[in-house]
Parts: sequence; C-alpha cells; structure tokens
Amino acid sequence: MDVSYDGTDFSGWARQPGRRTVQALLEEALQRQPPGASVPKSVVVAGRTDAGVHATGQVVHVDVVPLSAPSGRIPVSSEGIPDLARMTGRWNRLLPGDVRVLGARIAPEGFDARFSAIRRHYRYRVSDAPWGVDPLRRHDTLAWNRPLSTDAMNAAAAELLGLHDFAAYCKQRDTGTTIRELQRLEWARVDEHLLEVRVSADAFCHSMVRSLVGVLLLVGDGRRTDTWPAKVLESGIRDSAVAPAHGLTLLGVDYPPDAELAARAAQTRNVRTAPTGRE
Repeated sequence: MDVSYDGTDFSGWARQPGRRTVQALLEEALQRQPPGASVPKSVVVAGRTDAGVHATGQVVHVDVVPLSAPSGRIPVSSEGIPDLARMTGRWNRLLPGDVRVLGARIAPEGFDARFSAIRRHYRYRVSDAPWGVDPLRRHDTLAWNRPLSTDAMNAAAAELLGLHDFAAYCKQRDTGTTIRELQRLEWARVDEHLLEVRVSADAFCHSMVRSLVGVLLLVGDGRRTDTWPAKVLESGIRDSAVAPAHGLTLLGVDYPPDAELAARAAQTRNVRTAPTGRE
C-alpha cells in the first residue's frame, strides 16, 4: 500500500495508547474488511515517522487471509483477493482527510516494506523570509529568521556523504547500529525565500535527518563554519541542533528488483536489530 499523510495532528506513525497515530487509523480501516477476510493486528511500514513529520510516499505491507467466496458488492479474484482499487476507495472513505491510501497491489514474493527497502528519500523545507513562512506552508516549512547560504550548506553537506557512523546525528538507543550510508544531502533555493534539502540514505536512525538539517542551518546562517558538521560527525557526540519535525516529509522508498527482495530483507535483518527509517 502507498500511503500519504499530513503529520501535523498525529503523534507519529506508530500506535500509542491514547494517542492519534497514522498506524492506528490505518489498521482500524483495514479491520473493516468484507466478511471472511482478516488482517493481522499490526501492519509493517517502511519508515516510522515521528510526531509532526509528513509523508507523500510511505509504503506499508499487510498479510491477509484470502476470501473463500465473494462477499458483498466488491468483486473478488479467483485467488480470493477483493478488487484493490475498490478497496482503496473504501478505505479512504473510512479514513480522515489527513491520511490517504494512494494505491494498493499484491506484493511480489519476498517483499517486506521495511527490510526489503534499499533507500529512503526525505525533503526538508525552510523559509528564510524576514516575515516568516507563507501561511499556506506553515505546516510543512520551518521559519528561519536569518538569511541562508546554500553554497555554505552544500559545502558542509558534501563532507558527510558516504558510509559513516552517524551516532552524533542520531538519538541514542541501547541497541542497533548507527552506521548508515548517506547518499544524498543537497540544498537548493526553489523560490526567493524558500529552500529545500533532499536527503537519501539506505536507512535513517532516529532523528537523523532533523539533526543533519539543524547543524547545516547553523552553517547556512554563518554561525558555524562549513567544516563544523564533519567535526561533529567525527566526535560521535550528539549535538543539540535538531530541526523541528514539521518541515520534514518522507517522499519515497526504493526497492530492488522482485527477484532480489527476499535476499535484501534477509541481509538487512542480519545487520540491524533496531527499527530503521524512523524520523
């Protein structure tokens, strides 16, 4: 399933008691299947997003028990799968307006939304306008009250690319590796006062993108030199410069060819014991 959501009013992706979360609402909609179908208590997501983080290209998989006979007005295939286009429309009628199922299809053999992923893509938006943020962009764009230099931020970002231990840019956990391959970290000014940074990696540890953005913004406004972010990386000590969540959006997730899905999932499970892709 391809899923999009505005994270403003969610306490993140993951189900939490007494909190409004994307996972909880999606699972509630999935439970309202035609009679005879069933889904597990928990779906599997490519990247668990934190409170306030948005997504336009989230990926989820769910295991289902095929229907033994047609049910209701929704056609069922010979394999016992309801018409997924019709089901997508049904789910979206059940879901609130700030979360949408963009499409659903039968997954290839060996597919795992989380462990089969080879790359995740994020975008962070910042306005350096002296008057703040356009009111229509206030939920997905950070207001920065100092002029920013994309040249300075890109010079600093180039030193962070590649395979590194990003412990200094991750919220610490008791288990799991902080070694990641950062494949893209590129700033661009897309309008007079609007900047975007595109970030891609094999996976992200908790708060990694927002930590990278927070440090680079201090370079962009001149308060730090363009060599400082690399020194932070080398130190292994987490810096307090973490950008707010609302400027961050998960844009998409890449997967290998179908024949390589199972092998990729097995490889990822062997090297990571903590949740990946969380921001």
